[in-house]
Amino acid sequence: MSDAVHPGAGRDPATIERYQRLLEIYASYYRPEVRGFESLPEKGPFLVVGYHSGGATPPDMPILMSAWWRQRGVEEPVYGLFHSFFLGLPGVRDPLTKFGALEAGWTAAETVLREGGIVVVYPGGDHEAFRPWNKRNEIDFAGRTGFIKLALRTGVPIVPAVTHGVQDSIIVLSRGEGLVRYMPHLKRWRLKVMPVMVGPPWGLSFGLPTLPLPAKATVQLGPPIDLRVENGPEAEHDEPYVRETLAEMLANLDHKVTTAGGGREALEKINSADFDLVFTDLAMPEMDGWETARAIRQRRP
Repeated sequence: MSDAVHPGAGRDPATIERYQRLLEIYASYYRPEVRGFESLPEKGPFLVVGYHSGGATPPDMPILMSAWWRQRGVEEPVYGLFHSFFLGLPGVRDPLTKFGALEAGWTAAETVLREGGIVVVYPGGDHEAFRPWNKRNEIDFAGRTGFIKLALRTGVPIVPAVTHGVQDSIIVLSRGEGLVRYMPHLKRWRLKVMPVMVGPPWGLSFGLPTLPLPAKATVQLGPPIDLRVENGPEAEHDEPYVRETLAEMLANLDHKVTTAGGGREALEKINSADFDLVFTDLAMPEMDGWETARAIRQRRP
């Protein structure tokens, strides 16, 4: 018999119920509308995948979860994945754990899914939460496909959660990724941006959060995407299948998607058409992800 503690053992429905109204008040600033609960499976396991917006204090999780608890109750085992830096802040981990927060990672998420739970993940992390103003309406997972491999490994469907409007509440001029090279402490915290922003109370901000501007948030929950295939969990190692699954998911979010089997093929397609966003894996035939990214920057500065 194992003495290991379940990663979600700290979740406490009574605490959620006690503070649910406070979370709803916070979310109400964004005048939220959450649609599509009727398309969700009746129960877990499944993986909800959304994209982050809102900068240092993204409200997408509170907006979604406050509506979720109203619609489906607080007893349902729903857990959200959070960045280790955020959970490591003083006084943050213990209260958020009672609301179902898990530190982002394979082990905790897989355990919850295999036991019939529901996991909410925003793969783009800080890279996506600080999308510049001119790209605020784009989805940018920073090439991360781990959530697809997690769904394949555990045999669960993916439910897309599309949020619109939240990124209008902040004005990001730049992610400041070049500044991170001169701040090694950020790498230790697994932070990849030092955003340059405009907003109250600082005016021009370098890394400091700004107060959100008024915005209207709409969240659309899409129909589940079933990834079960003949070779089951082994499909997580099937890179073409993972690539096509990501393409299908983006297409379901109303994006026009073009795929390529490797770096050289991707460059040929980039030379013949304009693209707003490029996803690339690190391990690819002929050219790896880093080489491909450098080549794209040379051709499209």
